[in-house]
Amino acid sequence: MLGPRVWSSVRQGLSRALSSTVGGWASGEGRKVDISGIYPPVTTPFTATAEVDYGKLEENLHKLGTFPFRGVASLAGFVVQGSNGEFPFLTSSERLEVVSRVRQALPRDKLLLAGSGCESTQATVEMTVSMAQVGADAAMVVTPCYYHGRMNSAALIHHYTKVADLSPIPVVLYSVPANTGLDLPVDAVVTLSQHPNIVGIKDSGGDVTRIGLIVHKTRRQDFQVLAGSAGFLLASYAVGAVGGVCALANVLGAQVCQLERLCLTGQWEDAQKLQHRLIEPNTAVTRRFGIPGLKKTMDWFGYYGGPCRAPLQELSAAQEEALRLDFTSNGWL
Repeated sequence: MLGPRVWSSVRQGLSRALSSTVGGWASGEGRKVDISGIYPPVTTPFTATAEVDYGKLEENLHKLGTFPFRGVASLAGFVVQGSNGEFPFLTSSERLEVVSRVRQALPRDKLLLAGSGCESTQATVEMTVSMAQVGADAAMVVTPCYYHGRMNSAALIHHYTKVADLSPIPVVLYSVPANTGLDLPVDAVVTLSQHPNIVGIKDSGGDVTRIGLIVHKTRRQDFQVLAGSAGFLLASYAVGAVGGVCALANVLGAQVCQLERLCLTGQWEDAQKLQHRLIEPNTAVTRRFGIPGLKKTMDWFGYYGGPCRAPLQELSAAQEEALRLDFTSNGWL
C-alpha cells in the first residue's frame, strides 16, 4: 500500500491546491498537454484471493511498452483506473497505489492518464489532486451518475469546472454512457472546452456524428477528442478525433497503432480493411463480454489477465468459445 511519505505528499498537495486557488484555476495555468495517440486502458490484475497483483501489473506494462513496432507508431501512453481497470471495485488507497506503480514503471515520455472520477465533486477534487501527487500527467474524469436524473448540463458544467479549477494537472472529460447511463451533453462539452485546464474528452458512446459535432463545435479551442473504442476508431479519425483509448490495444496494441498510422497518412483503403478485422474482436472485449472477456484474451496473448473482482464473474465455457471465434475468424489467433 502507499507508504507514509506518499500519503503525506498527497495530503500536502491537496492542501496546497485548495489554498492556492482563489476565484479560479491557478496551479496548472499555462500548462498544456497533447493527448493525441493510442492508449490502452490497462486492467488491474488480481491474485486468486482478489488482491491487487502489482508484480503482474508491471509485467504487463513492460510487455505493452515493448511490442514490435516495425515502423508503426508506439503507444502515446496509458490510461489507468478507467472502466477496464475495475476502479469502482478498488479502495481509494488501491487506486492511488496502482497509479503510483504505473508511473514508476513507465518511461517519462509516456503519458499517464489517471481516472479520478468519484460521485461527489469534493471527492473528485481530492482524488484528482492525489492522482497528480502520485505521478499522473492528466486526470480523466468520468461523469458522476448515481443521481443521473439530476445530472443535466448545468450540474455537470459546475462539477467539471470546480474539478478543473482545483486540479494541478490537465483534465480530460470522460463520457461512457454504457456504464453511467448518461451522455455528457454536447452543449456542456462545448462550454467546458473553453476552460484552460480542460484539454479534451474521451467519448465512448460510439456515436460518430456526435464525435464529429464535438470536434466541429470546439474547433476554436485547444481541445482534443479521443475515441473510446477501437471499433469506431477509423470513423473517429475521419471526423477529426486525434486518437483513441482502446481496450483492444491491451492485446492488439501494434495493430491498433497501425490503424492510427494508416489514418494519419491517408491510406484509407488499407485502414478500412484493418478496421473491419478489428470490429468483432473489439466488440467481444467491450460490449459483448466486457472485462472478463478482455482479461481472458490477455491470457491468450501472453499477458496476465487473471480473474476479476466480484461481483464480475469469469466467462462460461460457451462464452469463452465464442470469444475465441471472434479472434480466430479475423486472423488474430
